[in-house]
Order: sequence, then structure tokens, then C-alpha cells
Amino acid sequence: MKVSAIRKFRQKLAADQPVYGLWVTLESATITEMAVALGLDWVVIDAEHGHLDWHDILEHLRATVRSDTTALVRVTELNIGQIKRALDIGADGVIVPWIETADQLRQAVSFSRYPPAGVRGMGGERATCWGRCLPEHAAEADEHVLVVPIIETVRAGKNIDELCRVDGVDLFQFGPADYSSTAGFKGQWEGPGVAEQLLVIKNSIRRAGKHCGVLATSNENLAQRREQGFQFLGLGMDASLLLRSVTGALGSVGRDTAIAASLAPAGAKPASGEAAGTVSQPLPRRPAGFEPNRAEVVTPRSAARRIELERGVVFQPLVGAHNQARDLTTGIVTFMPGAQLSYHTHPHGEAVTLLAGDVEVEVDGRRYCLSQFDNVYIPPGRPHLAFNPSGSKPATVHIAMNSHEPSTTLVPAPAASRMMPDDAGGVSGAERVSRHASTPWYEPNSGARFQDYFNSDLGSVGMSGGYGEFTHGGRLPCHLHDFDESITIVTGTATCVVEGRRYSLSDCATALAPRGRCHYFINQTDRPMAMIWVYAGDLPQRIVLSQKCCEPGSCPLG
Repeated sequence: MKVSAIRKFRQKLAADQPVYGLWVTLESATITEMAVALGLDWVVIDAEHGHLDWHDILEHLRATVRSDTTALVRVTELNIGQIKRALDIGADGVIVPWIETADQLRQAVSFSRYPPAGVRGMGGERATCWGRCLPEHAAEADEHVLVVPIIETVRAGKNIDELCRVDGVDLFQFGPADYSSTAGFKGQWEGPGVAEQLLVIKNSIRRAGKHCGVLATSNENLAQRREQGFQFLGLGMDASLLLRSVTGALGSVGRDTAIAASLAPAGAKPASGEAAGTVSQPLPRRPAGFEPNRAEVVTPRSAARRIELERGVVFQPLVGAHNQARDLTTGIVTFMPGAQLSYHTHPHGEAVTLLAGDVEVEVDGRRYCLSQFDNVYIPPGRPHLAFNPSGSKPATVHIAMNSHEPSTTLVPAPAASRMMPDDAGGVSGAERVSRHASTPWYEPNSGARFQDYFNSDLGSVGMSGGYGEFTHGGRLPCHLHDFDESITIVTGTATCVVEGRRYSLSDCATALAPRGRCHYFINQTDRPMAMIWVYAGDLPQRIVLSQKCCEPGSCPLG
């Protein structure tokens, strides 16, 4: 136990300063050595998920010896043997998953303390210098050991006031993905309403004088979490940070960075932008937990409201809060000749796809000239503008944002701007530009092919989407998703079937397919049909169902 490191750690928390760290899941202790060399405040060695064994955990702990980096071990469960062992081999504390009640938390504290305060046994291991400093360690260990519960269930959230009254705990970690699962949104990092619930719980913890931690999903999210009042801030998991760096580098040179699910057949290609989590073998019925609570909504562009954003710039919302979409807004923006949408930012990501005319998009002073169906993804907080350079023709773009209540802040323009090359693909870690002419195609079904524009290979961006083309008879099988989906028909005419209800869409008409609704699209005309599709999640599940699930009466409205 590194008492000096723990004291500094707690002093920073008490002073309302952030403590930054790394979640370690890979075997090599060199990762932890790097974290120590970089001056990180803490590392969590993850023994709950993945394949680290006790030898791996010990090597990671050794890498933190005589440093100011606090080392915590996440055990697999509330287990006296695991907690004792982690502390005996030198951990400064433990992170305990799935704590839901005050009694469970009191148990975790008891397992980490020597009698009479607890039930931790005296061991002659590394923590006691193999017994040579047993009296000294026993005298100070109870005072300094860190016990950090993970709040990752709805039940835990309801019991938060009782949990905060447990002595010996001053820090709570949040598990958004597991919390989402217990709230009915399996596979989502923060399902609909979960982000708001977690902030309410966080506020209760802070009012009790305790501290909160969470794992960031991106650099932008890291800053957002700090602003929200989280102090124990994870920069990310080692594997995720490595993947983010490699995929960014590959994306910058135009390489396909999709990763297939480990259970997928060799050579299989994910469908419609969905990789891991896709269920492709037809199921006979809708799975439990996917019962929808909203009906589909089809909105013709002619029926959409017209909102003037700036002079000559009109937005027509097609999917959003107005039709009960969750975590998603899509629509059409029209730029009159010479019109410009001034420099601004959003607290959420935005994707812009050129449909017609000429549009230039500038991000942080980098200006891109778009061709038809080119897409620009702009991360949260990035200043950007859009401009129609034509003096005679209007232009239209499709926009998508991973929020059902989007907001905009006007910001000053940068001092200078430069035109990027026509084939520029954006900047790693910032905007991505997907060129329709060069983005790879894949064909999940005969007569239907797709291009991915933005998805999980950018990190956790909260949405995914792209462009799809259907020839005569082209279709996808009956399926559902674990996120809301927006589908805008940009060329030709599509037939949309939702549980037996049929709709004809054309001229930028847009369908909102809520989470859990069984549906498919088909081109029943002799002309090509094309769509822009967007999911309210960066790694959605696509669950293929028996065709009967899309027939009348087979899946009644929830």
C-alpha cells in the first residue's frame, strides 16, 4: 500500500481537483509503467472482465511501486477472498461491481479492514513486506484503503442515499452500460434517459460530500464529464485507446477499419453499418426486452416545419423530439444562393451529407468542398460553418445529431482558413470527411449495398449512419434495432413496412423506426432507390427476425 500516493489522491479530491487515470485490461505491465511515467493519478487493473490472471495483476501492481499512482483492482464480485488477495499483493484499494444495497457496501468495507473493524485476515504477503512490516501496515491500512463501489443498476440508484451513509467510502464509480441494461436498454452506453438519471444520482452523491467517477468515451466527453462534476476521470480503457488511435490512423489513409464480431463467420461483412452485436440468423419472434413503446412516424418533407436558422438558411426537422425520437434529430437544411450558417458549436456530434447543389463545410479553419452524397462528421464542441458558394442555385443537405434536443452556440470564426484538397478525408481525432466516390461499398443482401460514413470506429460518437442504394427488388430482411433509426429517401421511391403497415416514401420523406419496431425497406419500382440512414447509437444491434414479424397483426403496437 502506497500511503503517500493515497494521501495525495484524497487531497486532490478534497480540493475538488480532478484525478485522471487509466483502466487497464491488457496483460503487459508496460502499460501501467507508461501510466506511471505520464504521471497519472491512478490505474484500475480490471479483474472483472477480460482475461487478466493473478500473475498479470501482480505485475501491474509492481509497476506502480514507489510511485504517486494509486493502484486499484476491480474484483469480479463482492467476494471476501478476492478483496483480501488483491490487498495482500499490494493494491491500494478495490473497486467492487454491482453494489446495490447499504448492507452489501458495508460488507465490502468489512472485507477490506482488519479486526475488529472488519474481517480481513493478516497475511505475510507483499503488502506487509512479507511480514517484516506487519505492525506498521496493520496500523495504517484500515485508515487509507480505498473501497470504491460501482453504481451500475437502477436499484443502486434508488438506494444511493443509504449507500452514501456507509462509513469508509468516499468515492463512487458509475457504470453507464450496465445501468442502461437494467433500465431496459441492453447494449447502449447510456440509453434514453439514463444520462439524466446518472446526473441526478451524481448530484445526490456530491451533496453527501462524496466523490464520483466515470470512464470517458472520448476527449470531448472527458471535458464534458469534468464540467458535470465528476472527479475520478478515466481517460479510457487501454485497449479502447489503442483501437481509437489505430483506427484514426487507418481512417486518415482511407483504410476500412470495421471489426467483425468474433462469432461471425470468417469473411462475413456486417450489414448496414452494424458490426459487433448484430444478430443475423432470423429469430422466430421479437426478443424479450425489445418491446417497443412508440409507433413509427413517417414525415414527408412537405409536411415538416420550416425554421429559419439564419437569413437564407432554413431547417426542416424530420425526426426529433417533436415525434418522440430518442437521442436523435435529423432533417433537411436548405441554403439559398450565397447563404451561410455562421461559426457555431454543438454539445453533441453532427453529420452533414450534401444532397444537391454546392456546399462548403469549414471546421476549425479547414474548409472542405463537398460533392453530392459526401458526408462530414463533426465531433461535439468543434467550431464549424456551412456555406453555399453558388450565386444562383440553392443547396440542400441532410443533417443528423445524436440528441433529440439539439442546441447551438455561436462562436467567433478562426483568424484564418484554408481550402483542403478535394480528396481530403478530415483530421484524425477531429472531423471525418467520407467521400461518396471513394468510400468502400458492401452488400449485405442482393440488390442492396451500403457505405458507412460514421460509426464506432470513430470512438463512442453516439450515432452511426451512411448511404444505401437499392436496385429493383432490393431489400433487407425483417429486423429491429436496439436504437431509434431515421431513414430518409433521397433518390427514387421506397416502400417501408413496419409490422404490416406499409408506407411509400420519396423526395426526402423520412421514417422514424423506434427501438424494437420490426421493419424493412424494399424497392418495388424499376428505378434505383437511395437512402440516408442514421442510428441513435454508434454500435447498434441489428436483429434479424422471421418475415412473419413484419406481417399484419404479428407484432401489435406496444
